[in-house]
Amino acid sequence: MKRYITLKYEFQRRISKRELDTGVYSLVHARPLLSVENLSERAVSELKADPQIQMVVPTMPLRLISPVAGDSLSLTGNWGIRAVRADKSQYDGSGVCVAVLDTGIDTDHPAFAGMKLIEEDFSDHGNGDRNGHGTHCAGTFFGRNDNGRRIGIARGVERALIGKVLGDDGVGQSEMIFKALAWAMEQHADIVSMSLGFDFPGMITRLTEEGWPLTLATSTALEAYGSNLRMFDALMAVFKAQAAFGVAPLVISAAGNESRRDIRSDYRVAVSLPAGAEDVVSVAAVGRHDGKFKVAEFSNAQALLAAPGVDITSAWPGGGLRTISGTSMACPHVSGVAALWWQFLRETDIKPTARNVAARLISNARKNVFVPHTDEADVGQGLVTAPLP
Repeated sequence: MKRYITLKYEFQRRISKRELDTGVYSLVHARPLLSVENLSERAVSELKADPQIQMVVPTMPLRLISPVAGDSLSLTGNWGIRAVRADKSQYDGSGVCVAVLDTGIDTDHPAFAGMKLIEEDFSDHGNGDRNGHGTHCAGTFFGRNDNGRRIGIARGVERALIGKVLGDDGVGQSEMIFKALAWAMEQHADIVSMSLGFDFPGMITRLTEEGWPLTLATSTALEAYGSNLRMFDALMAVFKAQAAFGVAPLVISAAGNESRRDIRSDYRVAVSLPAGAEDVVSVAAVGRHDGKFKVAEFSNAQALLAAPGVDITSAWPGGGLRTISGTSMACPHVSGVAALWWQFLRETDIKPTARNVAARLISNARKNVFVPHTDEADVGQGLVTAPLP
């Protein structure tokens, strides 16, 4: 038997049999319910025939988007804060509830002093961060100053949801991220930041190590990838329906680090899941080059926006700082700027929603800051930019 994720909706109003049979009903009144269990092929077929079950998909591996080693600690702080102009913004994310779905967080780090951090472990490894990735991303997103050094974009955020969806080894299963997303919505997160990916190559490797023929392992992994994409899109559809009422988050995700432009300029791949799912803001990484910005060699293509992701200094478990690179580091820059825009809209009497904030991120992104001949497929709509006075 294989492990499967089942999705059904709990409706807040009575849904008629005809609505269930036809699938025509409003997701505004739906709450996603997810369960995970080992099922036989017969049990899967029976569940798929049940009109109350929306989807049954096999689980697949998750992994953090492994960072690239960076240069030694910068003495001038996080250059990315200046690049996105957060240092010139009058907004700090006050009143915005955010979520980070990653490897957990070091709650004792001085960068998070005075914050209300709500932890939930979906990995079975226990709360806390014994990897470092989650603490680093959270530090860039909303960390306070560390010994006078600014490391965070949205330093006014007071409430953060920390969903541990990856174990201490940086791996997990897809049901962890799905459950965490539903949890974040129920906890009224405004912005969700994710620097992780669905491990398609890892699934093939695991299956072949178990004796599966390569072609069969690849086909099985591809089926799981496609099924999990549909599951992600189904959850995002619920978010989109709820967003009009201001009760659904803007979801932001790293594009991935699988490209290899350092070997050949055309060795680049498109954004991976979950960044490639519907209505997710995908983020590419850029670094500094001759006074301009250049796409990172590892950054996946076709992302929606670009942000600083090379040599980013942020918090690390144990109270210190570390400099690393990756689209994982670019993602919380966009998440932090999104928190500033969320506050901006609220204070200008415009209802902040995922759609409205995403529109601001896109319309205010800059394209005149990149090196000549930059391909739009590498940087999307441009470099994310904070609201200015």
